[in-house]
Amino acid sequence: MSKRYHSRLHGLDVGFVLLAGLICSLPAQAKEYLVAVTRPNQVHLIDAAARKVEHSYTIPGNGIPSAVAVPDDGKVAYICTNRWESISGIDLATGKEVFRANMSSGTERVKSVFAMNVSRDGKQLYVHQSPVQLSLDEYQVEDTRIAVYDTSAGLDAKPARTFPAPRRIALLLPGMKSDRLYALGWDLYAINTSSGAIEKTYPIRDWKRPNYSEPDILSVWLQYEQPNIFSTPYYAVRTDISPDDPSAYKTGLLTFDLAKGTFDMEDFEDTSVVIFSSVVSPTHPNEVYMVYTQLTKMDREQHKVIKRIDLDHTYYAINISRDGKEVYLGGALGNIAVYDTATLERIGNIELPDAANQSVAGVRVVQR
Repeated sequence: MSKRYHSRLHGLDVGFVLLAGLICSLPAQAKEYLVAVTRPNQVHLIDAAARKVEHSYTIPGNGIPSAVAVPDDGKVAYICTNRWESISGIDLATGKEVFRANMSSGTERVKSVFAMNVSRDGKQLYVHQSPVQLSLDEYQVEDTRIAVYDTSAGLDAKPARTFPAPRRIALLLPGMKSDRLYALGWDLYAINTSSGAIEKTYPIRDWKRPNYSEPDILSVWLQYEQPNIFSTPYYAVRTDISPDDPSAYKTGLLTFDLAKGTFDMEDFEDTSVVIFSSVVSPTHPNEVYMVYTQLTKMDREQHKVIKRIDLDHTYYAINISRDGKEVYLGGALGNIAVYDTATLERIGNIELPDAANQSVAGVRVVQR
């Protein structure tokens, strides 16, 4: 073999080695998963594209899981469990419990139903707590508060700090910056997580809209993670229209852009089938999808319904893929249905193990 030919081969070998090293050093493409919980005490990691449950893990302790929160890296699911008295952090790769906060102790019983979330960087856990002092002959209701935990605190986590918070908080939404948290209750409160101060209030019940009753909202589902826009239906009554007239009863959409801080509430139809849950498209933010006994697609710029179809059963929770092409319907029973956002055609179904009940728990979408 000539020296020139051998040199060329050697150069090719070096080139292939360098190319292989470069490929190996590139970050892997993130894959989309769903995270869902079922009674009595399981959390499921679901391959969205394959339409199958990849892992099912048991949550330690006395079950009945409700709220599920996952930081942006998609590594750990934080679940409100133990009959609303504990938060369990489950590593979604191994199923190992890596965090545990048992909120009740001694004569103080502490509940947190749905208002629990984790910061985007996964370092802080926020829990709205309703404490009660138990005695032999009475329960003494204490002031509600938000407890802040370091997620690195392990299996016997105690709050790093607490601060007062309004009652009737249903959801906590993390801001784009670590010092901002939004609490949804009768109004929407912007809270400084360092001081605990309420820095701004967005009026919901206190909207003071002429010729309207106070609006009503029932929202306990976290499904803002793809567009970074929280949305929920609301209901109100026109007081300048006879109560015998169906047009007096209005359904609208509340949206809050977590990145921009913009807040909006607009009617879109006379009240009919929409009740609980909605999600904004991350690719077409004028499009919103809502679910209950029907799947509804609406245009929030035009304030009107585009299309509506019947479903096989009730679904409480809805979420959407990052590319905006699929919506995932969960909650209620033991399956997650997949629908095409363009046509509202059913294109998939994911059965959860043992036909377990999701109850009113949400479905989270994560990238891993």
